[in-house]
Amino acid sequence: MTLSGRNAVVTGAGSGLGRATAIVLAAKGAAVAVWDVNADGARETVATIQEAGGKAVAVTADVADAGSVTAAAARTHAGLGPVTVLVNNAGITNYAPFTDLSQEVWNRMLQVNLTGPFLVTQAFVGDMLEAGWGRIVNISSSSAQTGAPSMAHYAASKGGVIGFTKALAIEYAAKGITVNNVPPGFVDTPLLRQGFDPDQVAPSMPMKRAGQPEDIAHAVAYLASDEAGYVTGQTLSVNGGRYLA
Repeated sequence: MTLSGRNAVVTGAGSGLGRATAIVLAAKGAAVAVWDVNADGARETVATIQEAGGKAVAVTADVADAGSVTAAAARTHAGLGPVTVLVNNAGITNYAPFTDLSQEVWNRMLQVNLTGPFLVTQAFVGDMLEAGWGRIVNISSSSAQTGAPSMAHYAASKGGVIGFTKALAIEYAAKGITVNNVPPGFVDTPLLRQGFDPDQVAPSMPMKRAGQPEDIAHAVAYLASDEAGYVTGQTLSVNGGRYLA
């Protein structure tokens, strides 16, 4: 399985799942634009890729801001050329009982987690249509599949990502573009550690361990490959058996 000759964008790739995904895609031959609102994190990911002999460029971007996405897409095109692999990974989370949830916090969650993938996908789907080939992988969440207390806003935003995935999959199925989503379960990342201790969660998991970022990254790499050319509109759950439906 190779991605040689493909140009990829991974959002939120300055740490965690995004960093692991960018590194795995680069190891499989893709040139990767590492997008993150944290410029230092993006540069660190790029340095790791380049040290291993891969090609990558760091791009500072706020996926929730249309102007920032437009500018970042222009920098990506200038540095790599047309993009045919997109991983919408950038996201935020927090926890609030529903009765304490403000509209401001609700709106911000949807702006980053759902409007972000909309803006970034619009920026690159034209490249894929022109190439007659494309792979879009959206990172959703098992919280959207199972529900989660004090996370109504997060689960709603990620549920929207799953619906967004299915709609685009149907729209572009005949255009050579596949659109799928991966909902991680408990994966040991800085985002997870905002609310959980992975060592405490692990005993409750069927596999008795928290996931690692690379578990998600390899699933994404498969969906980005030629081998997954007949897979679209699907939810590939990578959660150690936490949710089986």
